[in-house]
Amino acid sequence: NTDNTTRFIVIGDQNIGGSGNDKTSILISIDNKSGALNSLLEPLSKNKISMSKIESIPTKINNWEYMFLLDIEGHIDDKLVKESLKEIQKKSIFFKNLGSYPRSI
Repeated sequence: NTDNTTRFIVIGDQNIGGSGNDKTSILISIDNKSGALNSLLEPLSKNKISMSKIESIPTKINNWEYMFLLDIEGHIDDKLVKESLKEIQKKSIFFKNLGSYPRSI
């Protein structure tokens, strides 16, 4: 199928500098209550940061409990990305920055 895509992950132990055309991936968990996801994403909207992907992943701990994988435009060292992620982390039960990388990867 020509619409299929494959995603590869490059793992390293060092932060790479921004290329000017980057993505940042984060993994989060939030309270299961009405409006929580909308509230969580407000900092991205406020700072005009595009989200290119959101994927829900069952936690396998409790039924109907999910984590979310988000890809956003920009590098973790970008001022507005850093500010947005700090706000998102405050609203999260669990927050993991998976890293920033050039968009073309």
